[in-house]
Amino acid sequence: MRLAAPASVLSALLAAMPAVAADCLQEQAVYGDADGAYELVFEPVGSASAVTSNHFKVKVEKTDLVLDGVVMHSGEPVRPNGMIMNNCPQGDVTGEEIAACTVWEGVIYSISADGKVGSLPEEGSQAAAQLLLPDFGPAVRNSSIWGKATVAPWDVLALKGCVQ
Repeated sequence: MRLAAPASVLSALLAAMPAVAADCLQEQAVYGDADGAYELVFEPVGSASAVTSNHFKVKVEKTDLVLDGVVMHSGEPVRPNGMIMNNCPQGDVTGEEIAACTVWEGVIYSISADGKVGSLPEEGSQAAAQLLLPDFGPAVRNSSIWGKATVAPWDVLALKGCVQ
């Protein structure tokens, strides 16, 4: 026996759903991990001449931690390499100083709604349905923020909304 859902129930469910990737640009996308402990929020870079292609913040729930993230396209082949940092010094800094404040570093992959893995979309492009940050969880556990953050994130973050 098959029951049809009343139109009012369907309307309520659709209204409660977060923005879908088709309605959201990458620089407005908000992602969350499976436990709801981490939120990754993209923001506009603000300059066409910037070295970075994407900027984001990582909020660690139940703490005051807000980590800075950037993406730079580099390597051979060229891929979106991301860095998540905690309280890095500004200005002219050494590689040692950057290493000390880096929480995670690696390629950021997108995962489409149909499961295809690709590169992180650039600004102005449709937001990815999911992001894959390989070894993000273990990196957090081995970083300077561990202790303040007590839950390691999943490596896959799902689109949960869009900042308009």
